[in-house]
Amino acid sequence: MDGLIPGDPERIGRYRLLGRLGEGGMGRVYLARSDRGRTVAVKTVREELARMPDFRRRFSQEVKAAQRVGGEWTAPVLDADTEASTPWVATGYVAGPSLAEVVDRQYGPLPPSTLRVLAAGLVRALQAIHAAGLVHRDLKPSNVLVTIDGPRVIDFGIARALDVSTQSAEGLTAAGAVVGSPGFMSPEQVRGEKVSYASDVFCLGAVLAYAATGRMPFGTDESGMHALLFRIATEEANLTGISEPWQGLIAGCLVKDPEKRTTLDDLLTSIEDLEGADAAPGRAWLPGEVLAELGRHAVQLLDSEDPEDRVPVGAPAGGFGPPPSPYSPPTPPPWQGPSPYAAGPGFAQPSPYSTPPPGPGSATPSPYGPAAARSAKPLGTALQVLFILFTGLSLARFNLLTETYTRLGGLSEGATTRSVGNFTSLRALNLAADIALGALQLALVIVWVLWFRRVRQNAESFAPGRIRYRTGLAVGSWFIPVVNVFMPKQIANDIWTATTGSPRGAGRWLLHTWWWLWLFELGMSLNDYSSWDEAEFAGDAMVSAFNGQASSFLGVVSAVFALLFVTRLTSLQRKRVAGTA
Repeated sequence: MDGLIPGDPERIGRYRLLGRLGEGGMGRVYLARSDRGRTVAVKTVREELARMPDFRRRFSQEVKAAQRVGGEWTAPVLDADTEASTPWVATGYVAGPSLAEVVDRQYGPLPPSTLRVLAAGLVRALQAIHAAGLVHRDLKPSNVLVTIDGPRVIDFGIARALDVSTQSAEGLTAAGAVVGSPGFMSPEQVRGEKVSYASDVFCLGAVLAYAATGRMPFGTDESGMHALLFRIATEEANLTGISEPWQGLIAGCLVKDPEKRTTLDDLLTSIEDLEGADAAPGRAWLPGEVLAELGRHAVQLLDSEDPEDRVPVGAPAGGFGPPPSPYSPPTPPPWQGPSPYAAGPGFAQPSPYSTPPPGPGSATPSPYGPAAARSAKPLGTALQVLFILFTGLSLARFNLLTETYTRLGGLSEGATTRSVGNFTSLRALNLAADIALGALQLALVIVWVLWFRRVRQNAESFAPGRIRYRTGLAVGSWFIPVVNVFMPKQIANDIWTATTGSPRGAGRWLLHTWWWLWLFELGMSLNDYSSWDEAEFAGDAMVSAFNGQASSFLGVVSAVFALLFVTRLTSLQRKRVAGTA
C-alpha cells in the first residue's frame, strides 16, 4: 500500500482515506475507514468512464446487484455513489494477499489440502454471485484473496459494467477490445460471444490449474496475445503434473462447449468427496509460510488504521502512517493484473498508461474533514442590495442613452457630434453614470467572490469531495481568461447539486438562465465599444449609443436573474444549515 499524494481526496463519502491500494484502467483503489471504524476498499472510476452514460447506467445496475451477494466467500459491497461526479463503490477490505501473490512469490503450487479448501470456497462464492444474477467475467488469481478463514472473491459484477466502454453500437464487443484477463478467459469471451454462468466455471478451472501447478494452463502471452487467445479457444489445457482426481475435475471445467461444462453444484459435490486425512477438523488450510505472512500483515494493518496518524507525503518511513505492504510486488507479471488488495478488473498496479494523478486543480477536502456549514445570508443580502442598485443605475443609464440617441437622430449622419443639443450636459451625465456603474461593479465583484467562497465551502460540507477544484481556485476562476470561462459554471453546478441533493430539478433552470445571460453580457462588454461622445460624426455616435443601450438592457436582465439565483441558492443553503431542507 502506498500513501496518499497531493491531489488525493482525504474523504470519499463517509470514508476517510488511509492510502492507495492500486490503480489501473478503470480507476483507483484506496484503503479507507468508515466513520464507525470499519476498514474498507473504496474504488473510484476514471473520469472518461464516468462521462459515459451507458457505463454509469450499467455500473449502477451491477453495484445494486452486487450488494445482494453475501459476504461469506466474497468481499461484500457496502456502499456506493454511482451518481457522483466521480462514481465510487466501497467494499469490505480483505486483509490478505492474492492467490497470484501466494503462488507466484510466497509459496508456489498449493498442496492438495489447501487446493480443496480453495476450490470449495471459490465454488460457493460463484454460487452466491450467480444467485444475485451476476456473472463475474474476470475470475483470476489476482481477484482471489487468501485469508486465514478461506478464499474471498472480489470485483464481481464490475467487469460487466466495464464491458460497456468497449461495446460497439450493435452491442457486440468492438474489434480488438478484450474484457477479461488473458490466460484466464473463457473461449466465449475470446470469441466475443454471449457470456453466461458457464464462463465463470471455465475461469475457475483455469484458476485451479494455476494454483495446482504454478503455471497458466494455456501458457503465457510471450508468443503474442493472439496466440494465447487462440490456444484458449481451440487447444486443450496443459494439466501435466496435476494428480487425479483433480485433473478430471479441472478438465470438466475447461470444456470448450459451455453447455457441456461441469456445473457448480456437481463440482462442489465432487470436491467434498475428496475429503481425507489431510482435511482433519481444526487443521489450518494454508501452509505455514503463508500464515506467517498473514500475521505480519495483520500487525501492519493495525498500525495503519488511525487516520490521524498520517505523516505528510515524503516523510521518512517508520513512526506514523501506513507502512508498506509486504504484498506489494515491485513489478507484477503482465498477466497478473491488479494489486493483491486492488479488487478487480481495471484496478491494476500503476503503469505508464494509467491515468495520472489529479492535477493541482482537483478538489482536496481538509485533512480534518469539511468545515461546518455556515449561513451565507449576510453576504447574500449584501449582494441583493448591490444588484438592486445596479439594476436601478443601469435603467437610468439606458434612459439617458435613449434620450441621447433620440437627439442624435435629429441630426444628419455627417453632422458633428458636438452639434447635438446640450452636448456638454449629456456627456457629463453619461460619464457620471459610467463611473458610478464601474464603482458598483467593483463592489459587486468583491462581495460576489466572498459569497461564492462561502457557498462553495458549504457545498463541500454537504457533499465532501464532490466539488470540482479547490476553494481558492473556485474563487479565482472568475478572473481566469475567457478561454476557461466555463470553469465557474462547473463549480456552480456542483454547488447547486450538493445543496439541493439532486442533479436535476429544484430550480436548476434558474442556474442555467442566469449563467447564459451573464455570458452574453460578458460578450457585450468585451465588444469593441466606445462612448458615443468620442465619435466625430453623429452617425457613428448613434451606433455607439445604441450599443450602450443594448448593453444596459442586457445588464438589467442579467442582474435580475443573478439576484434571483443568489436569493434561491442562499435560501436553500440556509435551510440545509438549519436542518429544515
